[in-house]
Amino acid sequence: MTDAVLFAAPGMAARLTAVAGQLRAAGAAAVHRPDGRDAAADLRATAAIARSSAGPLLLCTADLVANDSVLLILATEPGDRTYALTSSAPGTVSEERGRVTAVGGPGTAFLGALRIATRDLAAAADCCERAADRAGDRDAPADLLLRELVESGVPVLACRIRHLHAERVASTGELPRALAAVAAVDEDAARLRYAVKERDDFFATYFVSPYSRYLARWAARHGGRARRAGGREYQGLSPATVTAASVALAAVAAGAFATAARPAMVAGALLLYASFVLDCVDGQLARYSRRFSAFGAWLDTMADRAKEYLVYAGLAAGAGGGAWWLAIAAMTLQTVRHTTDTWYGLLHDEAVARRAGAGGGLQQDRGGMLGRVSDRVLADAGSVAYWLKRIVVFPIGERWATIAVVAALSGGRAALIAVLVWGGLAAAYTVSLRGLRSLRMRVPVMATMDIARQRDDGPLARRLLGRARLAAPLATAGLAVAAGGLLLAVPKEWYWAVALILLSAGLSARASHTGPLDWLVPAALRAAEYIFVIGVGIAGGVPRPLVFVLLFAIAMHHYDLTARPVAKQHVTDLGWDGRVALLAVAAAASAASQAVFVLAVYLCLVFGVRAVAGWLPEARSARSGRRPAGVHSGAQAGGM
Repeated sequence: MTDAVLFAAPGMAARLTAVAGQLRAAGAAAVHRPDGRDAAADLRATAAIARSSAGPLLLCTADLVANDSVLLILATEPGDRTYALTSSAPGTVSEERGRVTAVGGPGTAFLGALRIATRDLAAAADCCERAADRAGDRDAPADLLLRELVESGVPVLACRIRHLHAERVASTGELPRALAAVAAVDEDAARLRYAVKERDDFFATYFVSPYSRYLARWAARHGGRARRAGGREYQGLSPATVTAASVALAAVAAGAFATAARPAMVAGALLLYASFVLDCVDGQLARYSRRFSAFGAWLDTMADRAKEYLVYAGLAAGAGGGAWWLAIAAMTLQTVRHTTDTWYGLLHDEAVARRAGAGGGLQQDRGGMLGRVSDRVLADAGSVAYWLKRIVVFPIGERWATIAVVAALSGGRAALIAVLVWGGLAAAYTVSLRGLRSLRMRVPVMATMDIARQRDDGPLARRLLGRARLAAPLATAGLAVAAGGLLLAVPKEWYWAVALILLSAGLSARASHTGPLDWLVPAALRAAEYIFVIGVGIAGGVPRPLVFVLLFAIAMHHYDLTARPVAKQHVTDLGWDGRVALLAVAAAASAASQAVFVLAVYLCLVFGVRAVAGWLPEARSARSGRRPAGVHSGAQAGGM
């Protein structure tokens, strides 16, 4: 945080010094105080400050009475995004999926504080100028600016205060009561509760979070050298260190599963549970200590997937025989499911953005009856229907609990079958219902992204096949999935024909992906490539562990595309089309095993080199407690 602006409020002159101190404690190097003659003058002064600011800008009114941690949380929210401080009290702010969609109607309360992201400073300065032109004598500058930001289409997220106390007071007569309410809060205990996700999955909520928060607090205070984060000094472990410990425990659990001995299977189950506990702790530690980084977010995502798939490998090694194909199928299923989860979430976010861009007045049918039923169920947090809906989709906590229990009781093969059966049912449930909702929503979310990057198109698709601009991306991707399965039924000499059918998906690489179901295209292309690799492995007699390693390397590359916000495509990635073509040539030449081995090693090396080169500066900053200028990212906010 580089600058802060403190707006005066009627009758609150005595609060200026106290709030300025809170802003400095939240990380503001300089606190500017406009003269407070009127809202228009304050807003114009703020516009000048925004245009000269080099980093995020924190704005606050003097009538805010809150715990010190409130402004600290606002100032250190992850991501280079603009936030408005809100509470659940009645007010005029409409929120949807964590975004402010309108200001002026019935909704929640705006608490008079904003954090303007670095990338939004120029837009915020323009909004200040426009808000100043229509400001009245009794208007509050922060409220006017929030309305202008939302109506101008600047994405404003809601920073909802939980467990701590914050309110705006209208007169000095209300100050004693508000200050007493602030003093009554055990701030450290409240921040510890705040570190736990407001809505987590069933297993994590009831079997981990009741005590993992205390491990997070211990980790924040012990075991490491002093670091400064969020305006405070911490002598503790970093979230990345906890993530690494979680991976280590999962690796030991996988090794125990690989022995297949009953005592080792039980020990592996316990280690897997401990790994999941640390998986929760790293996110809780990040939120408690307010230590977020882009590197932490990436590491958390990649570590979660790597250790889960490592456990699959351990289960398969212990069970032997065809269990490797079960592990390969489970990894394929989960990777494709995660791709659909990512894009469906983006689709919903885009729907909310369009609604906010229309000033909140667009009454968009967000999925018809299914959407309304789903929203009502999720709004009833803690109900039986709510938990059933959360459990049925088979989130990571439930997956790890299933693996641990079934592996300990019945063995690795049974655990992999359980993952496949439950995961398959969950995939059918989510994709079918989401597909029906997206048909009603009709939001062309892929058109807002770098389509070639998210499809993972290589030079063959981008520069040659894509010239056809075939306007049927989902149809060609679906045909590619079907073609991948054909390898199980055709002789080797027909590999080229199957590969050509699969590669036809590249004909729509440059087409507009604006169909209501085109958000499924990346997942379909992932499925097509993975099935093709499996087919080559089966028909070519490739050792099953080697097929697993290749698919693992490809999956990590695909997760990297979504986990790294500024990741760029490289020719060295080959693209799904290049990898398919290479394997088809090798299989036709009866060299499938050699090709799979070489490609697996190559992709692992490329991924490792790029990860180190891309994240080494960020990792150094995270270890030293510094944040590079302008870098804010959704770090281990989730922890799972």
